[in-house]
Amino acid sequence: MYQNLGSSQFLICRMFLQADKESRSSLLSRGISGAGSSATRNQALRLPMSHRKNTVGIIAGVSVYSALTFLEKLAWMSSKDAEDCPPFLLSYDPTLIALRPNCSSPVIVDNLRGKRMFLEQSGVHCLVMPCHVSHHWYGEISEGCPLPFFHFGNCVAGELRDANLKPIVGGTAVRIGVLATYAVLEAGFYQEMLQKQGFEAVVPDKATVNHILIPGIEALSKGDMEGAQILLRIAIQILLVRGVNIVILASDEIQGILPDKDPLLKKCIIPMDALARAVLSWARLKGQMRANDHSGY
Repeated sequence: MYQNLGSSQFLICRMFLQADKESRSSLLSRGISGAGSSATRNQALRLPMSHRKNTVGIIAGVSVYSALTFLEKLAWMSSKDAEDCPPFLLSYDPTLIALRPNCSSPVIVDNLRGKRMFLEQSGVHCLVMPCHVSHHWYGEISEGCPLPFFHFGNCVAGELRDANLKPIVGGTAVRIGVLATYAVLEAGFYQEMLQKQGFEAVVPDKATVNHILIPGIEALSKGDMEGAQILLRIAIQILLVRGVNIVILASDEIQGILPDKDPLLKKCIIPMDALARAVLSWARLKGQMRANDHSGY
């Protein structure tokens, strides 16, 4: 169910639908459709969510499609294990996408921090921002956040650490490829997180990005899926030849290009999958805590 709150749109799913009839009637009667102050709207939204310790807050960032992809993965992984998808609240502001080309970083950060604070006050118990571009400002957006705030880099580096990988070349650190556009590579958060776990991060050279990766993304935007797949495979192979164990597909634009059964994906890690797995593990733990908590909170 969509509700317009000022310039933003909020998708309230599962949590809102599962609230009892009386709670839904009360929620609507208190005017969440846009009237009143921000505090009033936050109060109106908090009641049905505050008692669910596994409620996930999702900041769509500058890419609503990435947020929807994350939700699809969260729901699919839950159903695969015969579980319900965790309750969630999604904050999406379409004006941010329109403003981004002409926006300064402080304007974007202020907008996304506002979404974060709204979700906190609405009663969610963790936060996630499934958008690579928005992670450029993760530190500023998450500053002062009292809740767990999942990060692409941490989730991916944690899974790679737990995989106990062995270096392909003896006597060297395990090498991990980071395949991404300049925006993500320049942000450097994957390189930083990998180095903290003792890995050597290997990034593509300019020729690979300019003449293979970017043309592949452009081919996809023109509807040439076959061309996009060919170019992405070449870019992955170039990193593998450089002795990396695994390639991180670290840009939103290259997600979903290769078919699920493509053999090369066995040599890749998809950050959106790692993020969904981390959030689902957290939600399961919180769900178990709630089941064992007789206080009702």
